[in-house]
Amino acid sequence: MVIRWGRLQPAIWATVILLVSITAADAAGDKASKPSEYILLVQIALLIAVGRSLGELMQRIGQPSVIGELLGGLLLGPSLFGWLWPSAHSVIFPPSGEQRALIDGIAQFGILLLLLLTGMDTDLKLVRKVGRAATTISVAGIAVPFVCGFALGELLPGGLLPHPEARPIASLFLGTALSISSVKIVAVVVREMNFMRRNVGQIIVASAIIDDTLGWIIIAVIFSLASRGSLDILSVAQALFGTLAFLAISFTIGRRLVFRLIRWANDHLVSSAAVITVILLLMCAMAMITHLIGVHTVLGAFIAGVLVGESPILTRQIDERLRGLISSLFMPVFFGLAGLSADLTVLKDPSVLGLTAALVLIASIGKFGGAFFGGALGGLTRRESYALASGMNARGSTEVIIATIGLSMGVLSQTMFSMIVTMAILTTMAMPPMLRSALARLPLGQDEKERLEREEYEQRGFVANLERLLLAVDESSNATFAAHLAGQLAGGRGLPITVLHVGANAKLQEKNRADEESPEAAVISAAKASAEADADGGGSVDVISRAREETAAEAIAEEARKGFDLLVVGMDAVAGPDGGFDRRLDDLASGFDGPLAIAAAKGVHEKEPTANARKILVPVSGSNVSRRGAEVAIALARLSSEPLQVVYVSTTRDKGARRTGPSMSLAHEEAILKDIAATAARYDINVTTRLRANTAPEVAILQEIASSRADLVVIGVDRIQGDSLNFGSIAAAVLGKSKASVLLVSDGDVRPKT
Repeated sequence: MVIRWGRLQPAIWATVILLVSITAADAAGDKASKPSEYILLVQIALLIAVGRSLGELMQRIGQPSVIGELLGGLLLGPSLFGWLWPSAHSVIFPPSGEQRALIDGIAQFGILLLLLLTGMDTDLKLVRKVGRAATTISVAGIAVPFVCGFALGELLPGGLLPHPEARPIASLFLGTALSISSVKIVAVVVREMNFMRRNVGQIIVASAIIDDTLGWIIIAVIFSLASRGSLDILSVAQALFGTLAFLAISFTIGRRLVFRLIRWANDHLVSSAAVITVILLLMCAMAMITHLIGVHTVLGAFIAGVLVGESPILTRQIDERLRGLISSLFMPVFFGLAGLSADLTVLKDPSVLGLTAALVLIASIGKFGGAFFGGALGGLTRRESYALASGMNARGSTEVIIATIGLSMGVLSQTMFSMIVTMAILTTMAMPPMLRSALARLPLGQDEKERLEREEYEQRGFVANLERLLLAVDESSNATFAAHLAGQLAGGRGLPITVLHVGANAKLQEKNRADEESPEAAVISAAKASAEADADGGGSVDVISRAREETAAEAIAEEARKGFDLLVVGMDAVAGPDGGFDRRLDDLASGFDGPLAIAAAKGVHEKEPTANARKILVPVSGSNVSRRGAEVAIALARLSSEPLQVVYVSTTRDKGARRTGPSMSLAHEEAILKDIAATAARYDINVTTRLRANTAPEVAILQEIASSRADLVVIGVDRIQGDSLNFGSIAAAVLGKSKASVLLVSDGDVRPKT
């Protein structure tokens, strides 16, 4: 047998850390009886090392990493380490309340961070999209196991309860623990199976989201009841109405407030990780609010996460930083500590083992049966209902958190806590293979296939990945035209836009933003129309206005550091006297390194800058920049009255390969046109195509503008390296001679001049 030492390294290092820790902790413990920060560091190091190592192992065998972190705590706790070597265990994990309080404080903060992360993963649009089926499934999937768990709690022997006189509260905790699915575990397995965007995958995740949301509301109310020690109507009403009021305010006023705070931190604070600081403060504030209204802090942290996740400018970098901190530190500490609190040696008692088996059986049958029944009521097929029920049976982190809360409040005994942790581990480990087997048998429908292809394209696309737009304008009609186009781009997805007034009259322009012909008004009007035309309903666009009277380059550079994906420019003078761009526009572009969109209003748009383009023309050549132009044209074409005109033209670099005879094959060019047409069809946009491979590109574009009577041409261009803004001779020729409005869309890379 070949021993692969690389795979054993984590376990070897964990053992070394353990042995060194025992020796050093023993020495530290002899010197002082008061709480030791050294022992705290030893505990954290062991929980991270063992938990993350076992988490890695679990992921390699197809299990969620949280199972490894729980098992790490079990191995380090009384179930194994404390049983095999009690003296060493008492040195590293001393029973004193003061020492335990140190690690408990970290774990309790970890609970809030875990709920923040869970909320950030919650996709409310997904819930609304499959709301009817998901709600039916979630309600049925909660009600059946909840009733079963409550009934089991009422029948438990009094010796398993710390306070038999408060049996109803313990029964409520048990019913909740048996009924709630873990959205994190469900989402991880569905994502690993590449089913996240499948119809049934969306319903499974949405149902788990509703499950989790209802679960934290239920546990918050039960916490309030347990705190008062009775089931009187007044306490129930206070907890329930307090929770509903908190939710109502959070999803109305709170949503906009959170977005504005995140944007303010991103735009005004220069310290590192300023946005993460604001997010953590928001989490703490909302957790304290829920505590003050008499419900558990976990609800406040969860709702804070939901609101943060909905923020349009939560960049991937911020999300990854926060997620990395929680996953690498707080998750292994919290779940490891939960494992430490569980003592599986109690299962040696045949009666406790039998009750644990009954608990697992009731939890599984109740959840599976309730979810399956809910799926049938929601209109799912039998195979879809089976897959759904298999996925919803995972308890994982949610049940452990609920059980930890119950244990800390004295509602659950140590034995009951160990039984619930065992149930959570077994149901979670059984879910992935069951769900994989069920999902593998589901066929893919034609409509679903088309939607998946569109979403896969969007993941690689330019427009679909825009998060925030910057619009630089002056007081001209061309500025209003550019604002109209920016609003159309933003409205379909509810992107925030910053309107930056530059130039000598910047302050005056900014003051007139309420005027009907102002860029701000044009953005809002176009965004509203675009949102109404969007198949998914779009979203409201948040517009803020800024005025700067310094040089254009300085103004743009100052705004650009705040993070924008696209700069849209609308200035009075676009072309310069020497055939290039106007000096002011040249200076402005020099302050922004990302993608540019430069608008030039001509024809009908000179008189009516907010008029929708009747017909849009986009030339393509197969290059990446031409595809970017096509994406923008497709996004704008939703409000056009005629089909999008796509014309294939050869680029300057293709001149040597230009076709010169009828016998030459045009298969490559036709394939490019078909690909663009297929992309537009995914958004229900009609397209007409034309092939002009044997004509100079600038001539072909101008001829097509004239023959098609287009009033807007969108061109994807390369930004060429040099002392001034330069998009090449083709863009310059079209910009100078076109009778239709022009929108030049560049990438963020600067090509060397050829």
